[in-house]
Amino acid sequence: YMSKVFKRTKILATIGPVSGNGSKQMIEDMIMAGVNGCRMNFSHGDNESREQQMQWIREAAEKKGRSVAIIQDLQGPKIRLGELKDNYYEVKAGGTIFIDYAVKEHQGDNVLPCQYNLAPKVKVGEPILLFDGKVTTRVKDIPSETAIELEVLNDGYLRSFKGLNLPETDFGGDIIPPKDLADIAWGATRDFDYIAFSFVQTAEDIRKAREIRKENNHPGKLIAKIETKKAVESDENLQEIVNEVDGVMIARGDMATEAGAEIVPVVQRTLVRMCREQGKLCIVATQTMGSMVENPLPSRAEVSDVANAVIQGADVVMLSDETAMGKYPLETVREMKKVILYTQNHVEVASLGQAPNSNDQNYDAIAEAAARLAEHLEADVIVCQTASGATARAVAAQRPNLPIISVTKDERVANQLALMYANSAFVRDYSVNQGIDLARELKESGYLQLREGRDKLKVVWVSGDLNEGGTNTIKLRYV
Repeated sequence: YMSKVFKRTKILATIGPVSGNGSKQMIEDMIMAGVNGCRMNFSHGDNESREQQMQWIREAAEKKGRSVAIIQDLQGPKIRLGELKDNYYEVKAGGTIFIDYAVKEHQGDNVLPCQYNLAPKVKVGEPILLFDGKVTTRVKDIPSETAIELEVLNDGYLRSFKGLNLPETDFGGDIIPPKDLADIAWGATRDFDYIAFSFVQTAEDIRKAREIRKENNHPGKLIAKIETKKAVESDENLQEIVNEVDGVMIARGDMATEAGAEIVPVVQRTLVRMCREQGKLCIVATQTMGSMVENPLPSRAEVSDVANAVIQGADVVMLSDETAMGKYPLETVREMKKVILYTQNHVEVASLGQAPNSNDQNYDAIAEAAARLAEHLEADVIVCQTASGATARAVAAQRPNLPIISVTKDERVANQLALMYANSAFVRDYSVNQGIDLARELKESGYLQLREGRDKLKVVWVSGDLNEGGTNTIKLRYV
């Protein structure tokens, strides 16, 4: 038995030129097609259009009667070239190029402008990958306070503003550049549910990020993007990062460039497990349906990739270029939804081998009891009444194979839960009756379906004591 329309792994779509620019309709269509969260990539675009897009997202969510999360994804210390003459520069193996922060305009020679001063950070002999790893170089010399000399190791070409990866360079905790600080300040006064920090190397980076978030009073929960060689160098380091955050995004693109593509599937499994153990949000990102940027159907490997994320028990699969600038944004969302539903209806989520542990034994015990009870009694739905979202997250961490309906007074909490595994969140006043009325409403609209041979909805209802907080009550109700 499964709710046929209710996908438990969620879809996060990046808003970009295709989905965002001047197209209220496209955003609405994507949310109607099954998008649960929208990512705003602060490496591109401007705040004016983002303001407009956020309004459209909220309007579309209201129209659908669903909560939708919005993520502010910061650029981080993504180091990019400046503008190249004619947007093209050819390099040859054995040749030399200079990258100079002081150069403002490229003259067409081998001295290229860069948006970040690398001279104080790099050491001779360190590798530098340009243009997503298409051009490999090694630091040969540091001739001035703003310039570095690189030996080119393969033939290729470069374009304006392409990124540089420095897998062996230690940025010494310098992960929040001025652009990010300005973006955090802007985002703090806007309606963001999550804030994602890029190129995190250690738990210390996250502690810094949390301080800055707090100083700015930013409303978003904190996500660490895992993509640097340093972050993935040991399971201990990964575990320390996971302990400090509300969620992680497994950013497989830069991770493959920096640390080698072969490590990505293993790191993904490790991170999904770590997040599930603590009931934290886990997003699998990059190229999940990459070929659909150009093609109307996904490749078999991509279908398999999305299905595997579902089986591993990830909360979210993310679309980047596919919805930001691809030719088939809507089709991509529909194909992804199809894969998620088919997989969840035919395969159990991989077992953790141990109970999730969110540092609050009461929550965990009650959540586990509710999930087991619901499965044992073949309930149709679990309804969670939750103030902060903790109850709903604890129940979701159990990965029950039925829908979780979360009822909260707080709109921000409802939006955040939109990305949490199996959760559908609704803003309502508290009372058992509210939760039960909501279940009735969802049954009548066809969103929740009865099992064969039943005329009533079997509901396991979990709640906290409204005066004391915390989760302490489980009830079985028929609707």
